[in-house]
Amino acid sequence: MNKKQIVYVVSDSIGETAELMVKAVASQFNGAGIEINRISSVQDIKALNNTIAAAKYSNAIIAYTIVIPHLKEYLDQKTKDEGIIAIDLMNPLMEALSQKLNKEPKREPRLMRKLDDNYFRKVEAIEFAVKYDDGQDMRGLNRADIVLIGVSRTSKTPLSMYLAHKGYKVANVPLVPEVTPPDALFKLERNKCVGLVITPDKLNEIRKERLKSLGLNMLANYADLERILMELDYAEKIMKKLGCPIINVSNKAVEETADLILAMLKKKGTGVHE
Repeated sequence: MNKKQIVYVVSDSIGETAELMVKAVASQFNGAGIEINRISSVQDIKALNNTIAAAKYSNAIIAYTIVIPHLKEYLDQKTKDEGIIAIDLMNPLMEALSQKLNKEPKREPRLMRKLDDNYFRKVEAIEFAVKYDDGQDMRGLNRADIVLIGVSRTSKTPLSMYLAHKGYKVANVPLVPEVTPPDALFKLERNKCVGLVITPDKLNEIRKERLKSLGLNMLANYADLERILMELDYAEKIMKKLGCPIINVSNKAVEETADLILAMLKKKGTGVHE
C-alpha cells in the first residue's frame, strides 16, 4: 500500500481558504493518496519551526496563507534551506492586485473572517427588522439596538431596513390613539428609543398619495387633517412621557434621518455599535 502524501496547510488565520484550495487540487487526483493536516492561527516562529520539522520528517508539502510579513519571510527562507516544497497560495494574486490597484495590501490575518462576521450580522439585523416591523411582535423590543416610534407614514419601516443594512437591530412601533402602547416600550432604556414626527401638511400629502396608490377613497379618515392632528398630538405626548429624542422627518431623506439617529444615540452613550 502506497504511503499517503502529506500536505500541511498553514495559516495565520483559520486556514479554511487554504484547505479548500488544497482539496480542490487534490480532487484532480481523485483525492487519493493525499492527507491534509491543517495548522491554524500561526502567530510565531516556534509554531512554524514545529511544522517545518514535521514536514521534513514526513517529506510533506507545505501550502500556506500567511500574510504577516516576518512569518512569511521566515517560512520561505527556512523551507528553502531545508529543501521543503512550500507553496504560497495568496501572495501571487495579492501582488498582482496590488500592482493593478496601485495599493498596498493590509497584510493582516483574519480580515475575511471579519467580513464574514459583518455579513452575518447584517443578515441577522435585516431578519430582525422584518420580524419586528410595525409592532408585529413586541417581544423583540428589549433585544433591539434601536426602537423607532411614530404615527403611520413617518418612514419607520424604510428607516428600520436602512439601519438594518448597517447591522443594527431595529424594531418599530406605530402610535395609534385607539391602541395602548405596549408596556415593554416604557421599560426600555430611554436612549434606545427615537420618536419620529412630521408636519401635518406633509403627512396629509403623503397619506393622500398612499390612498391614491391603493385606489381607496380620498376622503377616508386616514388622510383627514383633523385626524392627523389628533394622531400627532397623541404621539407627541407618548414621546414626551418616554423622554426619548425626537426627529422631524418632514423634509429629510432616509439616509439623513438615519445618520441623525445614530449620532444622537452615540452622543447619549448607548450601546449602539459602530
